[in-house]
Amino acid sequence: MSTPAARLLELVRTEARSGLWSSGVNLARGGAVAQESRTASEVVLRVKAAGRPVPWTAILYPGDEAWECNCPGRVDPCEHVVAAAIVLQQAEQQGGEVVAAENRWTRVGYRFSRVEGGLQLQRVLLHSEGREEPLQGTVAGLLSAGGTSRLQVEQHDLLVDRLLEKPTRGAMQQERLDALLKILEPARTVLLDGRPVAVSGELVAPMARVEDRGEQFAVILERDPRVSAVVSPGVALCGDVLCRLSETNVSGAWLQSLPVERFYAAGQAGELAARVLPELGRRHPVEVRTKRLPRVDPNLKPRIQLELDLLESGLSVLPSLVYGAPPRARVDQGRLVHLRGAVPLRDEAAESRLAHKLREELGLVPGRRMTVQGPVEMAQLAQKLKRWEGDLTGTAAASLGAGRKLEPVLGIQGAAADGVPHVGFALHFRVEEGGREVGTVSGEAVVRAWQEGLRLVPLSGGGWAPLPAAWMAQHGERVAALLQARRGDGQIANHALPRLAELCDALDQPPPPGLDKLAPLVQGFEKLPEPVLPADLSASLRPYQLHGVAWLGFLQRAGLGGVLADDMGLGKTLQAACVLGQRSLVVCPTSVLPNWAAELQRFRPGLKVCSYHGPGRALDPSADVTLTSYALLRLDAPVLSGVRWRTVVLDEAQAIKNPDSQVTRAAYGLDAEFRLALSGTPVENRLEELWSVMHFANPGLLGGRRQFADEVAQGVSEGRAGAAQSLRRRIRPFVLRRLKRD
Repeated sequence: MSTPAARLLELVRTEARSGLWSSGVNLARGGAVAQESRTASEVVLRVKAAGRPVPWTAILYPGDEAWECNCPGRVDPCEHVVAAAIVLQQAEQQGGEVVAAENRWTRVGYRFSRVEGGLQLQRVLLHSEGREEPLQGTVAGLLSAGGTSRLQVEQHDLLVDRLLEKPTRGAMQQERLDALLKILEPARTVLLDGRPVAVSGELVAPMARVEDRGEQFAVILERDPRVSAVVSPGVALCGDVLCRLSETNVSGAWLQSLPVERFYAAGQAGELAARVLPELGRRHPVEVRTKRLPRVDPNLKPRIQLELDLLESGLSVLPSLVYGAPPRARVDQGRLVHLRGAVPLRDEAAESRLAHKLREELGLVPGRRMTVQGPVEMAQLAQKLKRWEGDLTGTAAASLGAGRKLEPVLGIQGAAADGVPHVGFALHFRVEEGGREVGTVSGEAVVRAWQEGLRLVPLSGGGWAPLPAAWMAQHGERVAALLQARRGDGQIANHALPRLAELCDALDQPPPPGLDKLAPLVQGFEKLPEPVLPADLSASLRPYQLHGVAWLGFLQRAGLGGVLADDMGLGKTLQAACVLGQRSLVVCPTSVLPNWAAELQRFRPGLKVCSYHGPGRALDPSADVTLTSYALLRLDAPVLSGVRWRTVVLDEAQAIKNPDSQVTRAAYGLDAEFRLALSGTPVENRLEELWSVMHFANPGLLGGRRQFADEVAQGVSEGRAGAAQSLRRRIRPFVLRRLKRD
């Protein structure tokens, strides 16, 4: 029976050039190969070449029939891969393992011992038979004396040789020890007081903890709990790992200055959350134990807001530097004051630019009220304000837009092609003054002003027009959701067509074209069309699986996305396989790739399947289904997003639960007509994960991330009446979850 190692060797032999094959055979026969490590999927082997002190590293992937080598040769496979594959196959035939490197060659070991003032180092030779002797002189001296055949030298051994040209007595100086530990990070033969240890490149900083102390907040810097001992200035032992310490100017080289405490008043909560903790978090791990700090929203940007009020003595103007719309925080004399909701990450450079613009154009300073008296002075200020592109509030703001009126203009066009509606949606407002049109303003600008609670809508050419408050009170939420669901090409996502139909009805306009194709969506999926099963399907589906395929088929034909969240064991893979066809992409964890390939071969033998995986991976344009992993989705995002896929399936879609991760952003960037997420976990219980997965399946369905967090997630977490039920109603048509017990 052919084994993975045998198949790999056969492939290497087929692809290797004859001269390199002969060289590899000689290396294998000469005992030049030893095993460094082995896992279920890869074997790391070291290959010693004549005259070279540092062995090459060949990595074999028998299950994937792939390999790689760190030698600079341009021919693949090289002689080192040939030798490694031969030795691996021979060991497998003999029912054993490849000889370990430490049992074949002499290595250089590093013995640290604790002495007064820090650490002392002795280098030793660790012979393959278990004998140990001190290293006399240098590694370079051994090599020049002809000791290369039995000595396994690594690059770090040679670098340490140069660093230790001048020997030291007693404890090593902190700078020299720091440089030594950086070099020894990949070393496998380091001991401390006779006990094996690893060397980590991680810099261990003091931990920061934030907790309540009465009405105040306490910020405490203390020793990282992983530190079991400080063994030298700036060096700690964390379990069995030697680590370098950072921030020793605060903690002390021996951590003798910890703990450090600092206190903040309750009124400084915004400044603590928005500035102090983010700055602290760049240098220290931070644990927040208090529940009184507001959430941080990194998407909030600074802006200038002008409050205009008409007084008996003149016109009062108060400029404020704020974050968010409506304002979540205000900057007063350089200090951030929390107003409501989330706080921003402060952008002091942007704040400075806004303050400079305000001073240059209006002669105003943030936070400083100015009162203008006299008709001439008031008219001059009003003229400047009409050119100011910013937000106005206050009792006198509406007077600047007097005489103007905004009228909505709704534009809908499109048709249903191949049974799938394709509808373009546009909304703008005519600016009318004196009975004639003097310009237009986008629907987005009007919605933004409405969401921020402004009375005026800023116009692109300068000045304002009064917000159509009554119209927005009736239609604002629906319009905001429709604009959120509109793609860059102006086409609206099909999941929003029922809402668009409601708006058309309210404005006495014809319904959008193709709405009849979405009847099951409008009717709550009570009547689904019969499932269309593929001709090559070699499985008998159970009733609930037939219902799932009918649901998936409708979503696919209607241009909608979905989340199939059945319990494990109910056949999500089989149901998804029924809707795969040409130009389908399946993304799953690496460990599941073989299972997908086997399931498709078993249930859909008529499909041509390509596995986009391994070092020589390439897309096959003729393949019906392409299988790849989340790791490669992240690494090869430009390649995979450059294809117009008909269907994209994300298996174990909890992999994109973090909207900020690279793999999630790569998933959002895929170009697909039908998007399906498979998950065995109830994503409805994790609101940010729910938003992330639904944003992949149906972009815009739950609005923007910040809008969802503020308007939906916060309402659900606070137990606001109807918030959870409203969310469930919105996602119900697009999530199918059945439990095994049912």
